[in-house]
Amino acid sequence: MIFTELALHLFGAVMIFAAAMVVTIRNPVKAALFLVLAFFSAACVWVTLEAEFLAIVLVLVYVGAVMVLFLFVVMMLDINLARLREGFGDYLPIGGLVAVLLVVEMAVVLHAPEFGVDNMPRPEPHGADYSNTRELGRLIYGAYVYPFEIAAIILLVAIVAAISLTLRRRPDTKYQNPAKQVAIRREDRVRLVKMPSAPRPDADRETPT
Repeated sequence: MIFTELALHLFGAVMIFAAAMVVTIRNPVKAALFLVLAFFSAACVWVTLEAEFLAIVLVLVYVGAVMVLFLFVVMMLDINLARLREGFGDYLPIGGLVAVLLVVEMAVVLHAPEFGVDNMPRPEPHGADYSNTRELGRLIYGAYVYPFEIAAIILLVAIVAAISLTLRRRPDTKYQNPAKQVAIRREDRVRLVKMPSAPRPDADRETPT
């Protein structure tokens, strides 16, 4: 149990350090790499809390797909680093004040009587045959099936609305019509032309040897 708590604190410290480097470092590529480290540390924290499914999903979706896309986009952008450094000292006092207020609020919440560390419920250890994926599936498709379906419908409506708002047909933009492409025939696109072969210009100049 001591090793689990040490690992939890170690991964949490690495995650906080990586998150701080994301918001303080000036190189966008390095910031994206530190964000990958923060996600991976959060996945390790979830593993120590016996939430293996959420940890695997975080690594596969965010670290393996989303952050790779972010990294490629950041590397392809022409970002002027000197311009980003301008005005950093002007906003540093405000950012430091907000950071201190957040730390104070977290300390007050953690040391409150109803949210104290000693009174905080801890997850009970489970056996080797326990599967949090199965338990998560039972909760989502059992007790919370209607909120899950409502959230899915809301996301579907949002996707359709975003597509309809961005899909605009402009007269000066060329686009393809799949129906016309499928209905096309070979005679409409290909025409065979027979032409007599022309002699070479230097054919008369050649003399037999």
